[in-house]
Amino acid sequence: MRCDDPPLVPDVPVRLVPIARADAAEWFAYLSQPRAVEHTSWDLSGGVDALEKLIDGYESVDPSSAIRFAVRSREGDHLVGTIGFHSISLVHRTAELAYDVAPAYAGRGVASACVCAIVPWGFAARGYERIQATVVDTNAASIRVLEKTGFAREGLLRGYRRVRGAPRDLWMYARLAP
Repeated sequence: MRCDDPPLVPDVPVRLVPIARADAAEWFAYLSQPRAVEHTSWDLSGGVDALEKLIDGYESVDPSSAIRFAVRSREGDHLVGTIGFHSISLVHRTAELAYDVAPAYAGRGVASACVCAIVPWGFAARGYERIQATVVDTNAASIRVLEKTGFAREGLLRGYRRVRGAPRDLWMYARLAP
């Protein structure tokens, strides 16, 4: 398990903790809801097993491997979402931000608060100089989160990713270290 201390999330009743294999079933349950993934590039065809393999990778101590935190409610300790970094380049000091929120918690400021906590942490604790995020062009909620949290839209990546079998356009957003 990594020894990185999770960042603190102020102003919302959630906390970030290292994601664990025990979270896979609860994560899959909310990602299986069409509302959770309809405007994302998630591929859930591998089921809970695929999420467990992802989580195993997040436990790597290699600083260039992806890192992800579980977003848990302070009351009831429910999995509310996940957030972290992937596509990490140590040479260029860059990482790509990724997050998801359970539909029952969407629209409550959870994603924005978590982004506001993890991005400064990525700059300070991980030494990233650029944190970027790609978002499917129809994902209005995620676009709002990124713009509200200081990310700048850099351009449209046409046909950038295959989403459920079809090429899709994604917007590129980024923040630079202060």
